[in-house]
Amino acid sequence: MVTAAIGGVTSIGWLLLLMAPWRFWSTRERLEPGEEGLADSRGVGVLIPARNEADQIERTLRSLGRQGSRLKVVLVDDQSLDGTAERARKVAGIDLEIIVGKPLPPGWSGKLWALEQGRLRFESETILLVDADIELAPGMVSALWWKLRGERVDLASVMAELRTESAGERLLAPAFVYFFKLLYPFSLGNNPKQRRGVAAGGCVLVKRDTLERIGGFAALKGALIDDCTLAQRIKDHGGATWVGLSHGVRSHRPYPRLQDFWDMVARNAFTQLRYSPVLLLAATFTMLTFFWGPWAGLLSGSKRLRAVGLIGAASMTATYLPMVRFYGLPAWRALTLAPVSLLYLLMTWTSAFRYWQGRRAEWRGRTYKS
Repeated sequence: MVTAAIGGVTSIGWLLLLMAPWRFWSTRERLEPGEEGLADSRGVGVLIPARNEADQIERTLRSLGRQGSRLKVVLVDDQSLDGTAERARKVAGIDLEIIVGKPLPPGWSGKLWALEQGRLRFESETILLVDADIELAPGMVSALWWKLRGERVDLASVMAELRTESAGERLLAPAFVYFFKLLYPFSLGNNPKQRRGVAAGGCVLVKRDTLERIGGFAALKGALIDDCTLAQRIKDHGGATWVGLSHGVRSHRPYPRLQDFWDMVARNAFTQLRYSPVLLLAATFTMLTFFWGPWAGLLSGSKRLRAVGLIGAASMTATYLPMVRFYGLPAWRALTLAPVSLLYLLMTWTSAFRYWQGRRAEWRGRTYKS
């Protein structure tokens, strides 16, 4: 009886969520590469933090060389041990400056410390922050430039399209973006009347004076979820932001094994819960009941509850379908949301256990202590 009741309540919840005006599940917030050229290429500078990115950096730099403007690119080599800088120097056709990163000071995350060192090298109107594994399609910088100007925002960012080459990537990558948008609805972040800050850190165009006004990256310092923290700081100072999806911004970070993707999510999943055991238990209860409740309703002995469960399961599947389609995957994968949610819950528990063991986060060979 309790199981059936949970199924009924969660089914109604999914229906309401599907109809909610902020439409977290929608892929309508989009920005694809444009044909318009930059009004002035000196208006954009590119800043890349890189730590042990020798396998990815050349592709990223070559994509910047295809943007139709000779952009100034500053790469901060953050104590790499794999020859990242040497690989970067092999790329021709770009105005590249490489900065040897200084040792990480206490209280900083590696990425933010690299960005803080690099931002001081620019006099451009805007700075494009690009992760070292990101490939930009031709015209993408132009599209971001015009989005920033057209929307009159201080920051415009794009959630990178993740790889879907391995079986694990096809199973987990669309859900990663789906859960991010569930926690941080793009439409709320894009609404200047909403104070919720939302951004995607792989590709961010930000006004340089806005960045200086908030105190640079020192204002974020130890944040591990740095993208949304940056957007929040900008909104707190009266600015506006925009975030969306694109096929023109692609991450080539490989996750060939399930363990690779698992480690990526576990890196900061517990951070989302502010390292709170209470919130972890609440999230566990919510995810188990919310994603499995409708299916429990379908197994109920009551025809009425089975009908409600069917509505709930259909509504839940409908919220996942747009993301599955965005990734070009078959529609039947939208039915996998419940079991995938269980995997993400286990990743969150892994993140919590690592935190309790004294490892706040691990990334690119660097461990952040609790």
